[in-house]
Amino acid sequence: MEVKTSTKEKFHVITVNTEHLPVNMTEDLCRQLSSFLNQEPRNVVLRLPGVQQIDEEGAECLVRTQQQFYEAGASFVICELEPSLEATLDKQDLLELMNVTPTESEAWDIVQMEEIERELLDDEDEPA
Repeated sequence: MEVKTSTKEKFHVITVNTEHLPVNMTEDLCRQLSSFLNQEPRNVVLRLPGVQQIDEEGAECLVRTQQQFYEAGASFVICELEPSLEATLDKQDLLELMNVTPTESEAWDIVQMEEIERELLDDEDEPA
């Protein structure tokens, strides 16, 4: 599995280049993604162009990883899903649990909006 990492100001863009993500590869990927929670920026945009198949257990791992990010106050957005992968995730009732956008640009927008939202919530929590 080829994985490319690019770091922007507010997030890391992780691109996976493979046609099939078996569960063992997805679990390894999720461990790598979780490590970003220990560094700045903590937000991740996961690009999956060309990924045609993912094992159900692997897809569930991605859902758990996304939840881990949101529980830690960080963003996790998946983008550029192939139509066949999107259909598979939908059949597994996992697509609706994922934060998915069609393009990387839209994923960036979501990360930035969630950053602003977290900042506003933090401001509300501080005493006046």
